[in-house]
Amino acid sequence: MSYYSHHVFFCTNLREDGSDCCQRFDALGHRNYAKQRCKELGLAGKGGVRVNTAGCLDRCEEGPVMVVYPEAVWYSYIDREDIDEIIEEHLKNGRVVERLKI
Repeated sequence: MSYYSHHVFFCTNLREDGSDCCQRFDALGHRNYAKQRCKELGLAGKGGVRVNTAGCLDRCEEGPVMVVYPEAVWYSYIDREDIDEIIEEHLKNGRVVERLKI
């Protein structure tokens, strides 16, 4: 068994040239929100969920993006409601959120 049940990576890359990137959609703010919600729901920590910042995941044209392991499910999201749905459905109940999957 791995240390965490799920490891979540949020792309927070900022491209200085003005091209598409996840940080233009406040990816770091969304990562912070997800991390806090997982803590509030008692999902964080050993045996639970770990939310991390990632550098460029090279899918910015789909952005903003996050990936959930061990399933390697890639998501795009718009707002906190989407993040809440991913936490509730995927991280808590083990069901992939098909409408947000890329």
